[in-house]
Amino acid sequence: MSEFTHFDEKGNARMVDVSGKGSTERSALAEGRIRMSAACFERIETGDVKKGDVLGTARIAGIMGAKKTSGLIPLCHNIPLSGVNIEFEKEPKTCTIRALCTVRCTGQTGVEMEALTGVSCALLTVYDMCKAIDRSMEISDIRLLHKEGGKSGVFDRNRQEEMK
Repeated sequence: MSEFTHFDEKGNARMVDVSGKGSTERSALAEGRIRMSAACFERIETGDVKKGDVLGTARIAGIMGAKKTSGLIPLCHNIPLSGVNIEFEKEPKTCTIRALCTVRCTGQTGVEMEALTGVSCALLTVYDMCKAIDRSMEISDIRLLHKEGGKSGVFDRNRQEEMK
């Protein structure tokens, strides 16, 4: 079987049929970063951004993004999520905010795309809320860190990098 499961034998795009797969508990963790000026970082820290609570709003945007993934990414399944969590870690030395998105479900397909979309939406919201202060912000390093469940089992980026 080809690893390109979103194409049929004629090369046409298709949504993968997961009806024959059993439901299992699944989870995914993704991360991303946004780097900004010291002035912008400080204003987020002190809550002095005119548009309001930057990280609180970004958290809601990340959750909403994860929930709407199937409407944004062609051929993604609409998955009933059982949990979405967005966390932020501030890195003052580099004026960077790291976003982490954990998504869980019990279903027939994984939630990697939902975790990646959640991180992306959270970081884009930080940019949107702070662009009047710093248009040179950079979003980077959006990637899957960990996933569990399903036929392919566990993926852990740290273990993959150790094996290189």
